[in-house]
Amino acid sequence: MPALAKYNVQVTTGDFPHAGTLDKISIILFGTKGESNKTTLFNLGKMLYPGTTCSFQVPCYTDLGDILLIRLFKEKHVFFPSDDWFCSNVLVKDHTGKRFQFPCYQWIVENGRFDLIEGKGTFFADVENNLQIKHCQNRLEAHRKNLRWTTFAEGIPRCVDIQDPNQLPAELRFSFTKNIELGFTFATAVTELKLKGLTDMCEPWENLDDLSHVFCFKKTYLSEYTHHHWTEDSFFGYQYLNGCNPIIIQKCIQIPKNFPVTNSMVSQFLNGGSLDKEIKARNIFLVDYKLLDNVPPNVIDGVQQYLPAPLCLLYKDKQDQLLPIAIQLKQKSGPENPIFLPSDLKYDWLLAKTYVRSADFNYHQLVSHLLRTHLMAEVFCMATYRQLPSIHPLFKLLVNHMRYTLQINIMARNILLAKDGIFDKAASTGGGGFVVILQRALDSLTYSSLCLPENIKARGMENIPNYYYRDDGIQLWKIINRYVKKFITFYYKKDKKVKDDQELQRWIKEIFTEGFLGKTSTGIPQSFSTLQQLIGFVTMVIFTCSAQHAAVNSGQFDFYGWMPNGPSTMTRPPPTNKGRTTMPDLLQSMSDVKNTCRAMSAVWLLSRQSSDFVMLGHSSSIYSTEEKPLGFLEEFREDLKNLASEIRKRNKGKQIPYNYLLPDEIESSVAI
Repeated sequence: MPALAKYNVQVTTGDFPHAGTLDKISIILFGTKGESNKTTLFNLGKMLYPGTTCSFQVPCYTDLGDILLIRLFKEKHVFFPSDDWFCSNVLVKDHTGKRFQFPCYQWIVENGRFDLIEGKGTFFADVENNLQIKHCQNRLEAHRKNLRWTTFAEGIPRCVDIQDPNQLPAELRFSFTKNIELGFTFATAVTELKLKGLTDMCEPWENLDDLSHVFCFKKTYLSEYTHHHWTEDSFFGYQYLNGCNPIIIQKCIQIPKNFPVTNSMVSQFLNGGSLDKEIKARNIFLVDYKLLDNVPPNVIDGVQQYLPAPLCLLYKDKQDQLLPIAIQLKQKSGPENPIFLPSDLKYDWLLAKTYVRSADFNYHQLVSHLLRTHLMAEVFCMATYRQLPSIHPLFKLLVNHMRYTLQINIMARNILLAKDGIFDKAASTGGGGFVVILQRALDSLTYSSLCLPENIKARGMENIPNYYYRDDGIQLWKIINRYVKKFITFYYKKDKKVKDDQELQRWIKEIFTEGFLGKTSTGIPQSFSTLQQLIGFVTMVIFTCSAQHAAVNSGQFDFYGWMPNGPSTMTRPPPTNKGRTTMPDLLQSMSDVKNTCRAMSAVWLLSRQSSDFVMLGHSSSIYSTEEKPLGFLEEFREDLKNLASEIRKRNKGKQIPYNYLLPDEIESSVAI
């Protein structure tokens, strides 16, 4: 009996190494009026090559109506080993030319069947077809089974209950390219250090020139700039605006009681002004590391380490430079906790600044970087996969911002945070101290502090000049917010739709409960009742997973590649007096040779961009198949392109260009 209808099926394979397959691929089409027979698309002797789209004909003896779901079968041949296949997308066209898109963008690894649902965004409550309902339920059940919550340490955000990245669902694992490159980058860094015979040296550095031999072939323009300018007060201040940790500085409204800086101490550094006058003029700024106070410091290879909890006062001068004018290295003031000043002897002042930079390294790595981007992104990713079906509009909007996040965090726990990991071996916050810091940081974390415009305002940093993190970040926030608003309001027409969306409400509830441990003090919503609430929260999620992570991650080797600018640990207690510090004292107080090498290996690795880097807004994985959302994405990309042009124009000719929030340098997810 001749076929009454023929359906054209176009199968696209991922465009990267090892994405293709030699296995037998078959298909069944399920429509509103019926289903096709199982049809072999691809068999022995042929191959689905990476980066190709292959067309096939599926004959049917009845009109299937609109195609709602397809079932792919992947079966290995007897004499060949099974090979994983990365299916990007399947397009089905009926005899009238009507198109049905089935986004996949994941590895198909098992010898069996794999269902894909049609790509139109819709809410689960609006789905009427039993086949689609069952598909969504099965996928969510599988994700909830495979992605269970666990507690890494009490009092910090919960995480995925998987220790081996290979146990992750295939769609959430690194690509072959990413795996190979990450291993190679780490291996070459360690090998170079071993060849120099440095990784077993517990001695302090004998002179600063010796540091130049570490990673002598691994340099960036800014790591070299840091090497030559790290002692300068202006560079010290600059880093609080545009370095790795641009979110801790705040305007000083009044001098803290435990930081008894007087006008007589600092007036000579204020261009003729008084301290009170400059505070009122909004020219005085404060950095306070009280979160680190009384955290038990690490013991590395039997040697006690030290973790300062300093306060630092800075002044914006008439040339718009931000300069340190007073430093206290411990929180409790007293005779044995002197306030260091720029007028002190050279090495007294330099040593005080070095203790501050060490505190900043640890605060940055644990709070600004790990907690506020990596752990937040993991929470958002877990809730998205566990609570939102793949047809849900919010899943389609967020899924590209979840790429690789679970695997990179599992690896971070295994390599950086585990017993005998990098933190234990090289940082003053190892040996359990990092858990105390994360617990304290979560206790003080607020929703508003994760929202850049509110964060900037709360810290009083709206008007200080040359704050490129703020300037570029606010523009990115606005661009992301415009995109999110268009996308969200396309699907949610009224507030009632938001309130009635049970999947959405379970999503935010899980984020509140598992990520923020039910702490109402954080201000994280437990439910959504308006479009405005939803748009604001989703903007924060995307910004955190992309732009904010780039801001605190990408410059690590630039600023820490020269160790004295950010020692991972200090090997002597903070000085209790002034006037006695020498260069040998400075060298013997900083990370020793071995700890320096360990820390520098890590920051080199974490700063490298992978060849399968996916920039913000430009993922090849398009889960939204409708015309309007695709149009919104194009507008988003155009906005990002225009911002990139503005930033490059501003950076032109600058001695220190700020590129960390350049849109084409921002990865769309926390993937490194």
